Amino acid sequence: MQAASADLKAPLLLAIIVVLPLIVVAASVVKERQQRRSVAVAMTQGDPSQAPPIFRRYGCGGCHVIPGVPGADGKVGGPLVDLRERVYLGGVVENTADNLINWIVSPQRFSERSAMPATGITEPEARHLAAYLYAQ
Repeated sequence: MQAASADLKAPLLLAIIVVLPLIVVAASVVKERQQRRSVAVAMTQGDPSQAPPIFRRYGCGGCHVIPGVPGADGKVGGPLVDLRERVYLGGVVENTADNLINWIVSPQRFSERSAMPATGITEPEARHLAAYLYAQ
């Protein structure tokens, strides 16, 4: 009976040693994502969950790679990955929430030579897009 008990303890101990760190890492990742989302919402007053259909409606993925948006794999404009870590938007304006929102609505306001067209995206829609991009 003791041998059977010892035989069960080793795999259980191994499972705890392997699984517990994974649980801790997963919890940390979830917490970090929640914090990024909270900060992005506070900065933009947008809702990141509303952004994917807006990106699709305006065809943003035809020009940009947008993480988490299926089919958004364009190569015309820069990839919209880790946008929160960039110093400049479009290479011409400081990366702030207000500047990003205004850039999305009217990029020519900052750079007449910008290849990004005026898309007709409204300011409230731009807030959702900015929140999504900063939350990534």
